[in-house]
Amino acid sequence: MLPSNPAPTTVDQIQNLILESADFEDFLNELARFSAHQMAGEGDDALCGITLLRDRKAATIGWSSDSAREVDEIQYRLSQGPCLTAAEEEREVHVPDLFEEDRWGPDYADAVASHGLRSVLSVPFHLQGEARAALNLYSDVPRKFDEKATARARGYTREISQALRLAVRFSLHTDSASNLRATLESRTIIDIAIGIVMAQNRCSQEAAARILTAASSNRNVKLRDIAKSLVDSVGGTETRTHFEEPGRGQDRGEGRARVG
Repeated sequence: MLPSNPAPTTVDQIQNLILESADFEDFLNELARFSAHQMAGEGDDALCGITLLRDRKAATIGWSSDSAREVDEIQYRLSQGPCLTAAEEEREVHVPDLFEEDRWGPDYADAVASHGLRSVLSVPFHLQGEARAALNLYSDVPRKFDEKATARARGYTREISQALRLAVRFSLHTDSASNLRATLESRTIIDIAIGIVMAQNRCSQEAAARILTAASSNRNVKLRDIAKSLVDSVGGTETRTHFEEPGRGQDRGEGRARVG
């Protein structure tokens, strides 16, 4: 008799989420839904959100439902609350009953309770300095998150911290690559425009750069947009624009354009 396949571990299931997700955002939302299911007790799902602090900004990067995202965002508007405290200070924060809570003033407790919620548990992930994050659990039952539930959440965040850390790192690299690509594309357009101005005015690269910069300043238009309009005009897609060196032609202002 062949042995039955063992039940997949939490790590196995997280790895499957990574493989099956279309992108970073899709993975985070699936992770939040999975987390809510894992943290559910006695057949009812808790609301779940995942808060990420990066570059001094807080955002819910995954949520099990719109309600979970909305109650997370209450804290961002107020700049205080259990998930921010848990992420910033990397410690667990438990709110047994919002009706008896005053650590963050009445505004926070009243706003979250207005969503029909009574208890909150925020448990930090350990991302080793790249960013900070917390798992936020909400329930409409007061004192829902007892020591057993807290231990389960603690163990769960420990298990998936590495997966989240890798996802955040991948996102950072993706953002950097996108920014670099945009910068290179912008730089290419400007370099081409400088070459056009050099040919039109028979001037040096430095003089051509000054002409474009002055045209950008005089027109209050971004340098890249000025460069793109010139490149497009040479390609025949727009009215031809000629930027002149100061003192040449009828236009005396450096970088002014003559359209013809």
